[in-house]
Amino acid sequence: MAKKEATAATTGDGDNKAAPLPLFYSNPVPLDGKKHADLGLKKNFGLSFCDHVNAVPINMIEMPQISHYYPIAFSPDNNATPVALLGVRDNENLFVDGSGEWVEDAYVPAYIRRYPFIFSEIAGTDQLTLCVDMNDQIVDNKSEQKFFEAEGKPALLAQNALEFCKSYHAAAQQTLAFSKALASSGLLVERQAEINIGGGKRINFSGFRIVDEQKLATLPEKDFLEWRKNGWLPFLYAHLFSGAQWSRLTKMLSRRIELEEKTGTKQ
Repeated sequence: MAKKEATAATTGDGDNKAAPLPLFYSNPVPLDGKKHADLGLKKNFGLSFCDHVNAVPINMIEMPQISHYYPIAFSPDNNATPVALLGVRDNENLFVDGSGEWVEDAYVPAYIRRYPFIFSEIAGTDQLTLCVDMNDQIVDNKSEQKFFEAEGKPALLAQNALEFCKSYHAAAQQTLAFSKALASSGLLVERQAEINIGGGKRINFSGFRIVDEQKLATLPEKDFLEWRKNGWLPFLYAHLFSGAQWSRLTKMLSRRIELEEKTGTKQ
């Protein structure tokens, strides 16, 4: 794998304009000391930008922490991307309230914490550049949290964002290898969850895959040893342990539905 150099200077996780934009991003632009000298990040802009999603991608290295708060599943496509399930109804994140605040003491996935910054790869090179989503709700020219200092050097905000994106990118590359192996392992099976929310009401949640415990238990020894050699077994087990968090989602949904019925409005 070619080493990629990162600079604080373009869109998303790829530079192909025909490709769909990454989740949450509407207009990622390369940070430029001249063009964006007066721009900065609005203070405490909140997490309302993710209140409409019920799942977000996660990196393999996060899975042990994620397993304490969210069920972990894998996308149904050939990528087998690991995701944290944040809700069971369409367009609903149960971990964000109406004020854009995350549930207290719950781990916030790195994909969300990275926003509005993201790396772009310049086609034909090994260079990664730092972008910011030019969203009027997030970025303006009145903020004290500037991207650049007076002389055009990256401010601490941009420097920290660059380092975070470096770490995220490295973890994402590790996750790609893990997901590729999992997708071809035969361990994944499609599942559908039936959520009982009380009052005789149920919600069917589908479109995800999980590791089949029986298939894992009968994995050929040479394959099991290969997974152990790669250091991937703890992350498989974290995924399996995360199944206990379905009850958390069910309780959170029941409380939200109860509040909606009392107030007559969707939360």
